[in-house]
Amino acid sequence: MKAIILAAGHGERLKPLTNAIPKCLVSVRGLPILSIWLGLCRQHGINDVLVNTHAHACAVRKHLLNHSGDIRVKITYEERLLGSAGTLLANRDWIGSDGEFWVFYGDVLTNVSMERMLDFHYRHRQVATLGVYAVADPKQCGIVSIDDEHIVQGFVEKPTNPCGNLAFAGVMIGTPALLDAIPDHVPADLGFHVLPNLLGKMAAYRISEYLLDIGTPTAYQDAQLSWPGLRVAA
Repeated sequence: MKAIILAAGHGERLKPLTNAIPKCLVSVRGLPILSIWLGLCRQHGINDVLVNTHAHACAVRKHLLNHSGDIRVKITYEERLLGSAGTLLANRDWIGSDGEFWVFYGDVLTNVSMERMLDFHYRHRQVATLGVYAVADPKQCGIVSIDDEHIVQGFVEKPTNPCGNLAFAGVMIGTPALLDAIPDHVPADLGFHVLPNLLGKMAAYRISEYLLDIGTPTAYQDAQLSWPGLRVAA
């Protein structure tokens, strides 16, 4: 399987830290989060990775050229941000004929077991499988509601009146049918323009391992204290 790491954002919530470096290169315990993602891919046998760039693109490219190791990394540059869904659609040829592919949000820190999530996806056979987890502030996230069969029945991005606290984790498995559902306008966002239109066709996998969105200074500081590192789940 291939993986796309979404890493082109400006990192506005992490300013002033991201004034000089892109958010995907901020370090957690001395290791840039992009390197952590590549390490997780390597740990789970993912050798083909695409990373999109925009803000501080040269710094991201230089880092990847020097630190990708044995992983084949395709680096793309978006002169205009395409949005999370727009990036997937623009790189459909790179994804190719693969039946499944991974999508990772570059500001998420996790050591999720990809094998467990992939097994869950194969058992449910939906258009996409969303990694989900409980959050303290659901108004800042994409909130999902699911039925007893773990099928997504509701999805609202940053709801004013959340129906719960189960949030999309920024980790997902997609299929060609997901790409077919992406509109061709730019920018196109997964949370606003795609996932709400696929209710009843997506599965929700509860991530029990460590997961933290480090998009804010407070969360970033929390990560320095709480991150356990990459480790193979038992």
